[in-house]
Amino acid sequence: MIVAMASIPVVLDVDTGVDDACALLLAGLHPGLDLRAVTCVAGNAPLSDVVRNTLTVLGWVERADVPVGVGAGRPLLEDPVDARHVHGSDGMADLGLAPPTLSPDPRSALDLLRDTIDEGAASGEPVTVVPLAPMTNLALLARVHPEAFGRIGRVAFMGGGAHVSNATAAAEFNVFHDPEAAAIVLDACAVSDVPVTMYGLDVFYAPMVTDAQVGALRAGGSPAASLAADLVSFHHRRFANDGATIGDAGAVAMLLDPDAVHTQRLPVRVELTGTWTRGRTVVDRRDWSGGLAHDPHGLAPAMVDVALDADGPRIADLWLRTMHGGAPS
Repeated sequence: MIVAMASIPVVLDVDTGVDDACALLLAGLHPGLDLRAVTCVAGNAPLSDVVRNTLTVLGWVERADVPVGVGAGRPLLEDPVDARHVHGSDGMADLGLAPPTLSPDPRSALDLLRDTIDEGAASGEPVTVVPLAPMTNLALLARVHPEAFGRIGRVAFMGGGAHVSNATAAAEFNVFHDPEAAAIVLDACAVSDVPVTMYGLDVFYAPMVTDAQVGALRAGGSPAASLAADLVSFHHRRFANDGATIGDAGAVAMLLDPDAVHTQRLPVRVELTGTWTRGRTVVDRRDWSGGLAHDPHGLAPAMVDVALDADGPRIADLWLRTMHGGAPS
């Protein structure tokens, strides 16, 4: 059972592909979330496509009140590598949607993040920042505006994995795309005592939506439900199956229903130099009794609430009910 709660102030940092769009729909529609801002970064698609897709989704849910900041167009060090083979040539299912009527905020993503975080802290409502993308924007914030970074209420990111990978045999895409950024963010969270949760690939695939549920969304008739149906059915077709994960949307749903996800606080590092393992999130699950003194690396400074298991049907149901306009209270 989901307990009623005050709206949680959130900022989403996105590289809007299909599952980011599913997450934006949830954050824009659910009354339990107060979506204060969205910032964009290159990742699933080039930055211009990400910005267009983000503005399009917010337009579909009539959230012109949410400012959208344009951020980094490439990783800190690496050349950009997109995931259009997963998300379509436009990054969002090649639906042929009309161009957005909304426009980005005049502030950069960095300034928008700083301003939104500072406003939340000043009002006594610290903002939860939810990176659903490579964490380049957050790393830049940590370096350029460390005081503002330290005022974040919580970072809940989609990325990494304790046991599962996808971009390479060792690394998940968001972290692989900019491993230095992920490492900087984890270090900054440790230095500033910002709580951090990792919603990684170990739970990413758990919330699935079936063809039958897509049909029910189409029958609902609302713009949001129609867009949600088109997004999920794209992955049904692309991967030739009857179920598709809502992916990044699970990281947003976790804020609304934390009991749906089992986490364990563990030390986490990001591998930056390994030939075959660059971008891996090294999640330390050892029993430290008697072993730490003999480990030349010591304990990782970043202690992270790592999601290890999730009730996929429960998360998918929350998302579906929100798309139908009947979000749980």
